[in-house]
Amino acid sequence: MKNLENKAAIITGGGSGIGKAIAILYASEGAKIVVTDINEKGGEETVSEIKAKGGEAIFVKADTSRPDDSKNAAEQAVKQFGGLHIAVNNAGIGGPLSPTGEYPIDGWDKTIAINLSGVFYGMRYQIPAMLSSGGGSIVNVASILGKVGTPNSSAYVASKHGIIGLTEAAALEYAKQNIRINSIGPGYILTPLLTNTLDEATMKGLAGLHPMGRLGTSEEVAELALWLNSDKASFVTGAYYNADGGYLAQ
Repeated sequence: MKNLENKAAIITGGGSGIGKAIAILYASEGAKIVVTDINEKGGEETVSEIKAKGGEAIFVKADTSRPDDSKNAAEQAVKQFGGLHIAVNNAGIGGPLSPTGEYPIDGWDKTIAINLSGVFYGMRYQIPAMLSSGGGSIVNVASILGKVGTPNSSAYVASKHGIIGLTEAAALEYAKQNIRINSIGPGYILTPLLTNTLDEATMKGLAGLHPMGRLGTSEEVAELALWLNSDKASFVTGAYYNADGGYLAQ
């Protein structure tokens, strides 16, 4: 039997990068996938790849900074697949780069809305759907920068620290109701968030920050999320796991 057989899962930001890798892996393990993304083209491509491999998936266009979009995603999971058992709140942005004393207010608001409020909105509607389905498991995608800081990214760092705290609070609330909630902290990963914005020299510099001497892959992060969302992690809740090539051990 596959690890996620007959489970319905919502993957936010599933149109590219880590979210796409998670959606494809989970489908291969038997889950029925609701892919959400603000990028309709990317989301539909993920669904097509899943279906081409014999999996089940639908795309729901969603902006995580809008509560009604998170509500709709949960409702579609229940409508299409009969319930909701798994969620990965992955969608996020890097935000502007600027010292805190000069940080653009609109950039702060947007980054917090998508990265942190978006995770809250997701859980706000995923949890009731999971309770109605008999329980479930949520993985919230934070970052290594949810544990440490870096210059010129105050909004991103604050949002990712917030995800870890939010995860711990929610995990305690639902620990006796068969819902496990954990967070993961990827290091710098080869995703469009990096490759579309940084030059080769900068990418090489980022790789050098990791003791393993390279960037991670989306597929490596997906494997960690899979374990946490599966019954193999049945006694794990309120935890933070990093996949960072040793970054945080320094």
